[in-house]
Amino acid sequence: MSDSEQQTFEVADAGSSATYPMQCSALRKNGFVVIKGRPCKIVDMSTSKTGKHGHAKVHLVTLDIFTGKKLEDLSPSTHNLEVPFVKRTEFQLLDIDDGFLSLMTPDGETKDDVRAPEGELGSQIQDAFDEGRDLNVTIIAAMGEEAAISFKDAPNSN
Repeated sequence: MSDSEQQTFEVADAGSSATYPMQCSALRKNGFVVIKGRPCKIVDMSTSKTGKHGHAKVHLVTLDIFTGKKLEDLSPSTHNLEVPFVKRTEFQLLDIDDGFLSLMTPDGETKDDVRAPEGELGSQIQDAFDEGRDLNVTIIAAMGEEAAISFKDAPNSN
C-alpha cells in the first residue's frame, strides 16, 4: 500500500459489535432488545400459539432506554433479534456546564460529553449539585449513545 492510499480507522475497540443476536423465545422481561434500530428495555412480552403450520409469535412491548418512547414488535419465536450490549458506569459529578455533565472517570480523567438529563431527573441533579452535595451519576451506554439515568450522594471519603 502506497502512502497516498493510507487508511484511517476511527474505531478503537477490539472489533466488538454494539449488539449480539438472541432467539426471541430466550428474551426475558426487563432484558434489552433492539427494536427499529433503538436499544430498548422489555417491559412486557407474551407468546401466542398459532395455527397448524404457523410459528409461535412473541409480542414485545419495550421502552427506548434513552428516550423512554414505547415501541412494540411481533416476531416468530424462532427468529433472532439483536440485543444491545448495555453498560452502566458510575461517575463522580464535577460540574454541570451548558447542559453537559462534567464527570470524573474511575481512572481520574474527566468526561464532558454526557448531556445533562432533561425533565425531573435533570432538575433533581441540578438542585442537589447546587446544594453543594457530592454526587455520583450513573451513566448507561449502548450502541454509541450515553445518558444519565440516576444519581446518588457520593460516599464520604473521610
